[in-house]
Amino acid sequence: MTRTWAEEPGGAQGELLAAARSGDEEAFGRLVGPFRDELRAHYYRMLGSAHDAEDAVQETLDRAWRGLDRFEDRGPIRPWLYKIATNRALTLIDRRGRRELPADLSPGAAPATEVAWLEPYPDRLMSWTDELGPEARLLARESVELAFVAALQHLPALQRAVLLLRDVLGYSARESADLLGTTVAAANSALQRARTTLRGLLPAATQQRTLRELGDEGRRELARRYADAWEAGDVDTIVSLLTEDAKYSMPPLTAWYQGHAGIRAFLEEGALRRRWRFLAAEANGQVAFGTYMWDVEAGRYVPGGLDLLVLRGTRIAEVVSFLDADLTTFGLPDGA
Repeated sequence: MTRTWAEEPGGAQGELLAAARSGDEEAFGRLVGPFRDELRAHYYRMLGSAHDAEDAVQETLDRAWRGLDRFEDRGPIRPWLYKIATNRALTLIDRRGRRELPADLSPGAAPATEVAWLEPYPDRLMSWTDELGPEARLLARESVELAFVAALQHLPALQRAVLLLRDVLGYSARESADLLGTTVAAANSALQRARTTLRGLLPAATQQRTLRELGDEGRRELARRYADAWEAGDVDTIVSLLTEDAKYSMPPLTAWYQGHAGIRAFLEEGALRRRWRFLAAEANGQVAFGTYMWDVEAGRYVPGGLDLLVLRGTRIAEVVSFLDADLTTFGLPDGA
């Protein structure tokens, strides 16, 4: 795979680097600023948390500023930033463990210890991909889809890092090994094991491919029918839009439901006893909604969560309703 992200021009880098090393913080900001958003996405893939990713990016840039004299300036600064970021991510993973989705747990089973849940990622944070070519843009957006990020969490930290460096960021075997401080043989071995594991976890088609095949009109119609059915309390229509093996989960709750019968019972006995309003959202490159439930005491709709839909063909294969999501982060109001 060839390098997918653009590198900064050498001449411009040299001038900014010299100014930054002399203490010019503005020059440093111009030097590393173009990479901030892609580094945040890298951290999100590694850590499964948008909040952790934001904190980690700031820490990475702080470390780069303090350690700028250690950058040898023999090439673009981007790989050096990724070296700092990836190794910091490995440390954070060792300390915090992996993030889960409820459907990763056995139905009805409570986790043995407190679970850190996977978080959604706002599409607005992927606007930097608009400057990439079509192939690179597609790869970048597929790499933050919920299924892909969830699957990554099942990989040991080193395998996760090598796979992202090679298959998403386009670094060579030698470059990846150098960034991770390991041998080419060890990096290649980790990559092969990671690819084998992911093949058993990922769906046959990405959401980007599914949405392209569905088309803009088909996507809008499916989203409209789903939202309208929720707002009307129409359980039959909701269930008809689901695949037979569909899953429905609501992190941070551990319970999740599967199949038409299980999801229908949950809706009839719980969720659809309330009034809802759905507003279209943009998250993880997938069909999503900010959900609002009627609060009698407040006399208005209050945030209920962020629903992220996983499509298979023309139907919904999974709904993950992130109950704790801050809807304003996704460009939505705090009430409806």
